[in-house]
Amino acid sequence: MSKLVLLNKPYDTLCQFRDSDGRATLADLVPIAGVYPAGRLDRDSEGLLLLTDDGALQAKIAHPKYKLAKSYWVQVEGEITPEALTQLAEGVTLNDGTTKPAQAKAITEPAVWQRDPPIRQRKNIPTSWLELSIKEGRNRQVRRMTAAVGFPTLRLIRHKIGEWSLADLQPGDYQVLELPSLPRSSAIKDRKFKPQTKKRGRNQAKT
Repeated sequence: MSKLVLLNKPYDTLCQFRDSDGRATLADLVPIAGVYPAGRLDRDSEGLLLLTDDGALQAKIAHPKYKLAKSYWVQVEGEITPEALTQLAEGVTLNDGTTKPAQAKAITEPAVWQRDPPIRQRKNIPTSWLELSIKEGRNRQVRRMTAAVGFPTLRLIRHKIGEWSLADLQPGDYQVLELPSLPRSSAIKDRKFKPQTKKRGRNQAKT
């Protein structure tokens, strides 16, 4: 059996297990030996991060050729416009090329936790939320996309990767799923998994 860990990575936590400068890392949250991130999430981003001890599954989640959709809740500066959403969906020209078609829509503020520290807002400038789903993995892609259409990202929360979502996980909480070991020729969609009930709050003692 393989393990797949669903973690709600808090803001300001590095997506690695060690840091020579003493910053918060995954080791502070996930006391499970032998699991590694399947993909990354920037230090200043929050939300769903998958970790696994299955190298084949790790590759299928992280590698762009498998086109696993990743969905984000994005708080931006300003009231997002239909024109900007169309641009995001059709493709935005960045310094490393034009992004592939995506899904973008305006949403009401999701029912999420308060960020610590809170975002910095400018007086008299509103903010708004959108949901953006992409199948690429460029460096800081979502932030660069919204900036390119005139709406800088203030807060970024990944809430879904493929079939897996945050559900009710709070920052620092995780859930472990047990899965049959994945042959390298198998597809993710064919996997059968059995959830374990295992969640841990950020400030609870490790076990």
